[in-house]
Amino acid sequence: MSEQPHLPNPPTVVVHGAHATAKSGLVKSYLERSELRHVIVSCKECVTGRHLLERTVAAVRGSLSDDGIDTVSNARCENLSALTAQLQRLLQGVDKYILVFDGIDRLREPPLTLLPALARLGEHVPGLTTVLIVNQPGPRFLHASGIPHIHFTSYARNQSIHILSRGPLDIFNGDFPPDLDYDDETHAEDKAWLWPRFCAAVFDSLGQSCARDFASFRSVCHKLWPTFVSPIRKGDFGTRDFSRLLVAQRKLFQEESVLLDSILSPTAAVGTTKRSQAYNLPYYAKYILISAYLCSSNPARLDQLYFSQTSERKRRKKGGGTARSGGGKPSQQRKLPRHLLAPAAFPLDRLLAVLRAILPHDVRSTIDVYAQIATLASLRLLVRAGGFGGGDPLEAGGKWKVGPAVSWTL
Repeated sequence: MSEQPHLPNPPTVVVHGAHATAKSGLVKSYLERSELRHVIVSCKECVTGRHLLERTVAAVRGSLSDDGIDTVSNARCENLSALTAQLQRLLQGVDKYILVFDGIDRLREPPLTLLPALARLGEHVPGLTTVLIVNQPGPRFLHASGIPHIHFTSYARNQSIHILSRGPLDIFNGDFPPDLDYDDETHAEDKAWLWPRFCAAVFDSLGQSCARDFASFRSVCHKLWPTFVSPIRKGDFGTRDFSRLLVAQRKLFQEESVLLDSILSPTAAVGTTKRSQAYNLPYYAKYILISAYLCSSNPARLDQLYFSQTSERKRRKKGGGTARSGGGKPSQQRKLPRHLLAPAAFPLDRLLAVLRAILPHDVRSTIDVYAQIATLASLRLLVRAGGFGGGDPLEAGGKWKVGPAVSWTL
């Protein structure tokens, strides 16, 4: 955009990548260094679509006022047509302007036509380039083709460890042990030596398969570090006895409970182990099994009502209020509850759609979902139910259902 100022900018640019890959920070740094007129709108701070539109107009007006450009516009912006008209009025005479929507896919109550309309703002406002920062764009979420995309790949193992090693945590909290000849310089050398090796061990055991992104990996390391170095604080091991310390604390790297955020403190009992904890599934396999149970227990026609964030279907009667599902007369046909019937079969694409809807985050690109489905099938937690996919178990035409153990347990 800034290396060749005589060329026109693209009307829309999509910046996408996994969570915690420095998308927002790099875009902000680039725009500040390029000295282009720009404004960044944080979509996670907006509640509704109208809130986002009015905040966008106010941000553009404020940035132009800081540059010494007189602007006059109405503070109200009720719809996308009003946004286009106000941007045309504000940016009249401005050569190039960059409008960045950070986290536009995380808006709480987005209108259905918001993203396609924002992608076409540059076609109606001369000199405007709209930058959309998202985590994982869908195949047709803008209803347009030919839009340039910039992909921020996830950090590799060496990159994650190198970034996290730049800020090592302290081994000793407060004063050093009085029986050791220890000072701040030695403490800095020891923690700079021990912390990267600890991060590598956490990544190899938990981070590669369970931590979803760099932020989760950093959170796991910070949670495990005080327990990991507690034998050093007690004097049982030295600061350079990493191999012996790793063997003594191997239980920390074998449990996945640290991946779950909780406000409850762990129980004081050390030797007791609950029976249910011995059969815990991995993180994504657990959500896949829950998705399969929801697909087997709910009709496919209700998926949009239950799992779609934009579904607002409501039944109203003519006189106002909510209509009753059974009507005025009792039903002559007896209906059994859904949970008393046998699990219904479902296609594989429906399972993946429900999985994406119930996950609190996006699925990592490095996670092999099909391998975890095959593992659940080998454990008889998922069962083949026929379909066109007779040759390949993971073919799209095949149908599945939850196993008897899952249906009886849940």
